[in-house]
Amino acid sequence: MIKRILLCLLVMIFGFTVEVHAEESLELTAKSAILMEAKSGTCIYEKEADTKLSPASITKIMTLILIFDALDEGKIHLNDEVTTSAYAKSRGGSQVFLEEGEVQTVETMIKCIIIASANDASVAMAEHLAGSEEEFVKKMNERAKGLGMKNTVFEDCCGLTDSKTHLTTARDVAIMSRELITHYPQIKNYSTIWMDTIIHKTKQGEKEFGLSNTNKLLKMGTSFEVTGLKTGSTSLAKYCVSATGKKDGVELIAVIMAAPDYKARFPEAKKLLDYGFSSCTYYKDEAMPKLASIPVTGGNLDSVELKYMGQFETISTKGENFKSIEKKLEVEEKLIAPVKEGQKVGRLVYSLNGKEIGSVNICTKGAVEKAKFFDYFKQLVYIWGI
Repeated sequence: MIKRILLCLLVMIFGFTVEVHAEESLELTAKSAILMEAKSGTCIYEKEADTKLSPASITKIMTLILIFDALDEGKIHLNDEVTTSAYAKSRGGSQVFLEEGEVQTVETMIKCIIIASANDASVAMAEHLAGSEEEFVKKMNERAKGLGMKNTVFEDCCGLTDSKTHLTTARDVAIMSRELITHYPQIKNYSTIWMDTIIHKTKQGEKEFGLSNTNKLLKMGTSFEVTGLKTGSTSLAKYCVSATGKKDGVELIAVIMAAPDYKARFPEAKKLLDYGFSSCTYYKDEAMPKLASIPVTGGNLDSVELKYMGQFETISTKGENFKSIEKKLEVEEKLIAPVKEGQKVGRLVYSLNGKEIGSVNICTKGAVEKAKFFDYFKQLVYIWGI
């Protein structure tokens, strides 16, 4: 505190610019943490983000990635039936008490995993997809390697193992969280459910079972939209959470690992997200300049219309003022036939404080064929008024 007061006095008296490190100002009790902007993967804040720690049920983020990979590839479908094995039933820990031989749909299993952090449902899905949990874990580690998760080794699909070699880092958790929410945004349909029910169908009959979301951020009251994602806790891992949120077009991922008690992880995740939203700015160009047609030489048409290949949007993690963005059209003066539809002819360049921050390509809206004799004859008729 004294150090901070002295720094402020220096700024006031001498006009010095002083940077206060984020870790000092946030004062987190968690051993490791990271704050990442989801669209670009930019790290906004970190504290021992590459320290290897036990992830507990945050492990299930990778399990969910593989499930949604399989859905995306058409290997499984949401209404497919999954049978619970004796091994899946026996896993213990956080569970929804699936019975051996019990059949549930893939979608129900997803709900059990993401809402209730069910180990039995995770193992049942691992066996359904890969034949065994062991083979599924191999796929988890392969997927992690492909994402550049350099400090991660998975030994089970649910994080129940309190092993000193089943490890990951806050940075790697953020990486796999980003993969899940950006490639499979439908995960939000499940991760934002506060309470739900499933129906156990066994030899003893049907019984309703309640699911309650382990992510208490959903009910904390925040200035942003809480979108997920996954919690975890064991005696070795302590208290962990990968929390995701959205506000004003910005999506952030806050990872808290090894928080000392259950009271700390959610307030500290919220603190990280609040910090991020206060320093991130989203810009989307809703008034792109109108494009004129471009002349074409030697074609069956004199000109061709143009269009933008998308819309420009960007996110600043440094709080820049996007009101001073400048736009500049760079388009070819004329084209020579033949011209293909979708042919790139220029770009709209965006600059901030004299530095280019991005662009949108401009292409032709239609095609122009090379002029033939009859095309030239029609032009003469038009000119002479015959």
